[in-house]
Amino acid sequence: MENKSERKIRPPRFDGAGILLVDKPQEWTSFDVVNFVRARFNIPKVGHCGTLDPAATGLLVLVFGKFTTLSQKLSGDNKTYEGSLLLGTETDSQDMDGKIISEKDWSNVTESQVRQVFEKFIGDIQQIPPMVSAIKVNGKRLYELARKGKVVEREPRDITIHRLEITNIELPRVDFAVECSKGTYIRTLCSDIGGELGCGGVLKCLRRTHSGMFDIADAVDIETLKTWEQPELEQYLARFIAEKAKF
Repeated sequence: MENKSERKIRPPRFDGAGILLVDKPQEWTSFDVVNFVRARFNIPKVGHCGTLDPAATGLLVLVFGKFTTLSQKLSGDNKTYEGSLLLGTETDSQDMDGKIISEKDWSNVTESQVRQVFEKFIGDIQQIPPMVSAIKVNGKRLYELARKGKVVEREPRDITIHRLEITNIELPRVDFAVECSKGTYIRTLCSDIGGELGCGGVLKCLRRTHSGMFDIADAVDIETLKTWEQPELEQYLARFIAEKAKF
């Protein structure tokens, strides 16, 4: 008998609609997740509701079919994160993926000072978006300019930090939980807190746990999705819409 190489049979087009919560792994971009789900289940139109940086993990809300019309609404929901701030280090991206541009002594910073500064950032504040971001200035995305070594002036943006709690302090590391409005950059928050403390700071790690009404506890990880076929996806969507989706 002639040997035939194994090949993946493309599933039929999936014309269902719904919301899929994915636990994004580190090093995957949000678009990597979108493209994976689109190809895995042959869904013609998939979108996400709020970008996560490649280094971040956690809740990514995907929409497809008629639910893509909800993308803008869901993207505007408050987000909740768990993260860690590392004092004494600054990078050009404000997270650990960037190039170190400054290292300062943090040894004089006290736990009491850290708590006082954290309190200052609760409420309505302004942020200057980082150069490594997707915001457009004069038609160019900032990260495209940053790749060319360019730094341009950015206008401050109004954001709201609804909740900012320190969960653990082992200096120079500070673990925290934050609930914030759309458009908040947690790495910029870390950088600004470090600046206020006088030693600089960088976002060490970040995980999104909530997006609006959605909870990371209901998300599916990539390894599980790799084992699913369309029937498993349909079961998830049916259960999810019945139990969770209340628009």
